[in-house]
Amino acid sequence: MTAEEFVARLDADNQRLLSRLAPDDTLRPEVEGDLNVLNLLKVALKNEIEATEIAGRLRALGFDGAGFDPLAKGYGPLFTYLMTLTTTVERVAAGQFTREAIAVVKNRQFIEFCEHAGDRETATMYRDVIEPDERYHHELGRSLLLRLAVTPEAQAAAAAAARKTLALADELQRAALTTAGIHHAPGC
Repeated sequence: MTAEEFVARLDADNQRLLSRLAPDDTLRPEVEGDLNVLNLLKVALKNEIEATEIAGRLRALGFDGAGFDPLAKGYGPLFTYLMTLTTTVERVAAGQFTREAIAVVKNRQFIEFCEHAGDRETATMYRDVIEPDERYHHELGRSLLLRLAVTPEAQAAAAAAARKTLALADELQRAALTTAGIHHAPGC
């Protein structure tokens, strides 16, 4: 099959599994500039600034992060899996294409949770800043897959990586719900 047919099918397979988490919506990221190293580094910088702003928001909510080490228990299973991938097509399919699609769904749930909890400021930040950025990353993954998934072997590797990513994310979500009652955490 062509890369276009493959990516469309992979996306449909992903969306079918993700539809259990939240309904689809047709928002698309607004992409500015060319796909080049400089613009990608700008996106990376923006992500880091946003993470810093989220940490600042935690302080505003009364959290003292001085003794908090988010990696105290080590990296999670999904991150560990992603680090094992050896080809670019696998990394793009699992990371940018699939993991970012999961993040969009999970962030949408978190936005709804924040709104119901009365935290409009966090909901707005996620809706207006973070969610469009996650959608941009997913669309970037789509465009890269269209260039990379051009052989049956590359398509098989990409499909396997996406399936494993979805399976791990589903497993982690079930574990978070079972052990901590958490089902509205942002990101993936």
